[in-house]
Amino acid sequence: MAPPVAVSPLIKTARYSALIVGILYGKKRYDHLKPIAAEERRIEEEEKKAREERERIAKQLAEANEDTILK
Repeated sequence: MAPPVAVSPLIKTARYSALIVGILYGKKRYDHLKPIAAEERRIEEEEKKAREERERIAKQLAEANEDTILK
């Protein structure tokens, strides 16, 4: 095997700079998207509660309709 080649300091600096910029961008993007996702989860939870309530009422009405004396 050939001995490793020395990497240019310019290339090393560019690679680490790109890494740091990527980490900072990811943190900024995460901080931007986090409240949006929290709001979407809150809305979804409200919709789920409303849907479950409608299903519960529909089930009660179906049970009430099948328990009549007039069968």
